[in-house]
Amino acid sequence: MIEPGYPVARAVAETARAIFARHIEAARRKGKGDGLAAEPDAQIIERIIDVAFWASLRHEEGHPPKISLAFLPPAQAAPPLLFEQRLPLDAGSLAKLAPAVERPGIHLGIWRDEAGGLYVWGTTRRVPRFCFVLEVVEPGLLVIKYRRRLESSKYVNVAVLRGDEIKVVSEDGAGLPDCPGMITPLLGFDTLDPRPESVSVLVQLAASMRAHGRGGSLLVVPRGSAAWRESVVWPAGYSIAPPYAELAQLVRREARERDERLWQEALQDAVEAVGGLTAVDGATVISDSYELLAFGVKIRLRDGGALPERIILTEPVVGGRATRVNPAELGGTRHLSAAQFVQDQRDSVALVASQDGRFTVFAWSPCELAVHAHRVETLLL
Repeated sequence: MIEPGYPVARAVAETARAIFARHIEAARRKGKGDGLAAEPDAQIIERIIDVAFWASLRHEEGHPPKISLAFLPPAQAAPPLLFEQRLPLDAGSLAKLAPAVERPGIHLGIWRDEAGGLYVWGTTRRVPRFCFVLEVVEPGLLVIKYRRRLESSKYVNVAVLRGDEIKVVSEDGAGLPDCPGMITPLLGFDTLDPRPESVSVLVQLAASMRAHGRGGSLLVVPRGSAAWRESVVWPAGYSIAPPYAELAQLVRREARERDERLWQEALQDAVEAVGGLTAVDGATVISDSYELLAFGVKIRLRDGGALPERIILTEPVVGGRATRVNPAELGGTRHLSAAQFVQDQRDSVALVASQDGRFTVFAWSPCELAVHAHRVETLLL
C-alpha cells in the first residue's frame, strides 16, 4: 500500500536541514568535527518524516508504534545490531519492528543505498553528535531531535510535528527577559557548563512529573524560608520533618567522591521518588536546594494578597509571541493556584503538569511585574 504524501514533511524538511547543517558546521569551525554525524539533505528528512508519520497511524497487535529513527551508517554505531537483510523504509516495516525497539534509547538505523534510496539496516543505542533523530511519540506526533554531547543522555528537540501543526523550537527562547534558569538546559543550549546538576535536576523532575500522566504541581521555594507556608492551607497534607534531603545530598556530592554510574542511578531513583509524589492531589514543595518539605498541600490566597488578573504567556518556539492572558485560560485549578502562589511568593517557581501532557513553568517577572507562564511541553517530548 502506497500512502499519500504527508505535507508537513515537505514543509519542515528544509528548515530542519538548515538547523542540522548550521550546528555541524559550527562544530567543525570550533575544531570539534571528529565523530560528527552525516548531514541529511532535505529530501532524506522529508522521506523519513513521511514514512514515520504513516507508520505512527498503524497498529501492531492493537498497539501504536513508538519508535526512534536515526540517520547514520552502521560504521558510526557502536556497536551496531545488523540485520542480515536490509529492510525497506516503509510504514509497514516500521510498524512490524516497533514492538522490538520501543524501549528508550534504541534507534532504528537508516541509511542510503547505492541508488540513493533509504533502508533500515538494524538498531543502535549510540548515535554521533548532531545525528538526525526522529522519534514517534504517539499516533501523529513526531519529534525531530539530536544529541549535542556524546556523554549526555539528553537530546535537544528541534521541532515537534503534530498532525498538520509544526512547532520549531526557538534557540533564543531562553533569552527572554526573566526566563527561569531551568529553561536553558531544557532547550539543550547549556554548553558552557557540561554538568549543571543543580538545574538539570529540575529538568529531570519535570520529565518525571509529565511521565506519570496524572498531572501535578511542584513548588520550588527558597531554602531556609518559611514564607511559603503563608500561601498554603496549614497544616499541610503531608509535611516532612525534618526535610528529606536524599536528592539534595546527591546533588551536592563532589564528582571526585562518587562512582559516576552508581551516582546517576541513585539520582534518577531520587528524582522518580519526588516526581511520583506530585501525582498526589495537591502540590509538592521542595527547596531550591532540593530538600523535600511537603506534598499534597493546598494553595491559598495569602492574607492581604490579590488574585492575578492577567499573566504573561510564552512558548519557546519560532514565531511565538508573548501574550497577556487571564490565568483561567491556561487550564484548571492547578494552573490558577500556581499563578497565585508565584504572585504571592515572588522568589519561588511553580512547575505544573497537566493530564493532557501540557507543562508550564510559572515565575515572577520583575520586568513586567507580573506572573510569567512558560509553556515548555514542546521541550519535554
